[in-house]
Amino acid sequence: MKAISGAPARALAPAVEWITLACIAGCYAAWGGALFGLAAGFPALGWVLVAIAIAFHSSLTHEVLHGHPFRSTFWSEMTMCLPLGLAVPYGRFRDLHLAHHRDANLTDPYDDPETNYLDPVVWARLPRWKRALFRVNNTLAGRILIGPALGQALFLQAEWRLARAGDGAVRRAWRLHLAGGAVVLALVLLSPMPLWAYLAACYAALGLLRIRTFLEHQAHEKVRGRTVIIEDRGPLALLFLNNNLHVVHHMHPGVPWYRLPALYRAGKARFVAINDGYLYRSYGQVFRQYLFRAKDPVVHPLWRGR
Repeated sequence: MKAISGAPARALAPAVEWITLACIAGCYAAWGGALFGLAAGFPALGWVLVAIAIAFHSSLTHEVLHGHPFRSTFWSEMTMCLPLGLAVPYGRFRDLHLAHHRDANLTDPYDDPETNYLDPVVWARLPRWKRALFRVNNTLAGRILIGPALGQALFLQAEWRLARAGDGAVRRAWRLHLAGGAVVLALVLLSPMPLWAYLAACYAALGLLRIRTFLEHQAHEKVRGRTVIIEDRGPLALLFLNNNLHVVHHMHPGVPWYRLPALYRAGKARFVAINDGYLYRSYGQVFRQYLFRAKDPVVHPLWRGR
C-alpha cells in the first residue's frame, strides 16, 4: 500500500479549512461549557461531555498534525496548545504518529510506534501477571478499561529513557506540554468540577479512543492488507473524524476528514481490494465480535525477528 504524500493535497487546500476550524472552536466551547456550566448544576452530564470533548480534541489533534486547518503549520499547531487530555505532548504525538505512517513498518513490534504486537522473545521473558494483562488488553473491553493505563505506562517508560539519553525533541515537547498542562489544570481548579473527576474524564476519553485504535491494523504478509475499513457512519465515526476509514486515510493522509467518506464511496471496490477485504460494517459489529474476545494474539504471528 503506497501512501500518497499529504503535501500536494495540502497545497491545493484552501488557506483555511473552515469546517475543521469550526470543529476546533466548538470543541473548546463544549469543553469550557461543560467544565464551568454543566459541572455545577448537572455534574454527571458535565463529566460525560468533558470526556467526549477531550476525545474529540484528540481526533482534532490528529487532523492538525496532518496539516489542517491552516496552511501555516505554526497556526495549525497553535490551535492545539492546550493539552485537554493531559496524557501525551502534541510534539510527541505528531512525531510518533508520522513515524507510524511509514506503512512498510506497520505492526512492526519495534518500528511502528502504535503497534500492540510484541516480539516473541520479549513475550517469553514476561512474568505471568504481565502476560495476563496483555491478554486482557487484547479484548475490546480490556482495551477500553485497562488500555489507557497500560499504554500510558509503556509510553512514559519509553519517553523517560529518551529524555535521560538527551533527546532534545522529547525534552522540548514535554516542556511545552507541561506549560500547557499547567494552564489546563489551573482552569480545572477554578471550575466547579473536582480535579479527580477531570482526571477520570481524561481516562475515559483515552478509553473511548481505544475503540478506534483497537483493530486499525492487523498482522499481514502484505503491507496493503494491514489497515482496516470500518464502514460506520454513526456518532463514533464523527467522534473519530472518519478515521474509521483507515486505509483511505493511510493512502491519502493529506485529505481532510470531511472528504474521506466521499473518497471511499467513489473508490470502495478499489480500497477493499487493496486491503484484502479487511472490513467491518460498523463499530456495532466490532463490539459484538470482540468485546470479550481477542481479535489478535499479543505475539506478532508473522514476526521473523531482526
